[in-house]
Amino acid sequence: MTLDLLVKNANLHDGRTGIDIACKDGRIEAVEAGINAEAGETIDAAGKLVSPPFVDSHFHMDATLSLGLPRMNRSGTLLEGIALWGELKEFLTVEAVAERALKYCDLAVSQGLLAIRTHVDVCDDRLTGVKGLLEVREKVRDYIDLQLVAFPQDGLYRSANAEKNLITALDMGVDIVGGIPHFERTMDDGARSVARLCEIAAERGLMVDMHCDETDDPMSRHIETLAYETQRLGLHGRVAGSHLTSMHSMDNYYVSKLLPLIAEAEVHAIANPLINITLQGRHDTYPKRRGQTRVPELRSYGVNVSFGHDCVMDPWYSMGSGDMLEVASMGLHVAQMTSRDDIRYAYDCVTAHPAKAMGLEGYGLEKGCKADFVVLQARDKIEAIRLKATRLKVVKGGKVIAATPERTADLFLTDRPSTVDPSSYAPNED
Repeated sequence: MTLDLLVKNANLHDGRTGIDIACKDGRIEAVEAGINAEAGETIDAAGKLVSPPFVDSHFHMDATLSLGLPRMNRSGTLLEGIALWGELKEFLTVEAVAERALKYCDLAVSQGLLAIRTHVDVCDDRLTGVKGLLEVREKVRDYIDLQLVAFPQDGLYRSANAEKNLITALDMGVDIVGGIPHFERTMDDGARSVARLCEIAAERGLMVDMHCDETDDPMSRHIETLAYETQRLGLHGRVAGSHLTSMHSMDNYYVSKLLPLIAEAEVHAIANPLINITLQGRHDTYPKRRGQTRVPELRSYGVNVSFGHDCVMDPWYSMGSGDMLEVASMGLHVAQMTSRDDIRYAYDCVTAHPAKAMGLEGYGLEKGCKADFVVLQARDKIEAIRLKATRLKVVKGGKVIAATPERTADLFLTDRPSTVDPSSYAPNED
């Protein structure tokens, strides 16, 4: 048998070294040492890390790369970003949304980011973003797994036609039910919106991914309602609570009650470190809150935690490059997750954990999995985050779809000319 692709001498994300990966017909045929077979293409990983692709479980592709349209967010706050997006919506076209999204998808592929869950605003009666991203999902299906969330950005009850538009978007083929209960006019309306949206998902057999408690207000407790509705409707494992930033302001006693409820309902938690630390705590002087939800505590209760990028160059965030290693790095810094085990966990928060939250089929580096992976200029997960490692090869379906040369620097020093490889500096570990 002739393989389509053979990767030799790889370090794997689970710690195995000297491993070969055989790929045929878009799937992994074998993962073991010493594979000798003919292949259409052979990659010598030379002891570098081969990882399943990066996964972003929380993004806003309808707004991406729109920075400066129609103006900049001068305050840098979440609420001005929402207001600015409202100004931009009336000028959106399907073509413009699709064009920017496709540019971002190209950037994502170059970063080894091959699965994205994006929220798309349904409070525009024209459903411009929905139409644009449905078109994009079809165009990128061969190289990015793109999930769409019907997101009532202005509130299910606060926006006059939000529920009708959300139902229409789902009928058009949008995959997941979204919500934003903390942006409703009252806490009661927020709770009602959680219940209604979960009912819609249950009726249709869909997943739920809800912007939940993206605020500094410790009394914003819609995650409790989300966990309850998940239990009531039997949606275990199909629901995600995104952001959950109010948890950073809640008292410890209440959180000690809340965490078991989230775990019992099997609700996934999605933090967005770059955005959470940028937008939260804006009303604080000092001490200033960090904004990110309680990642180590959620982990300790067995909750599946992911990190999302959320935004790239849009009304809420003027930075970003589709680099999930940057997201992981910010997440571990904000959460003070600095043990070796914690850093490896942060890597999983942008790979295996979001893949689980999104229900991705065939994800991983085992026999029978899809032949989707990334070769990184690093030896292990810790080094990959530390160096924001170059993606040397990006493989989809057993074919290389992107490549970047190794990063080195030639030094012209008078007494000792040298070439620096950033991956040549390793700690002394047992």
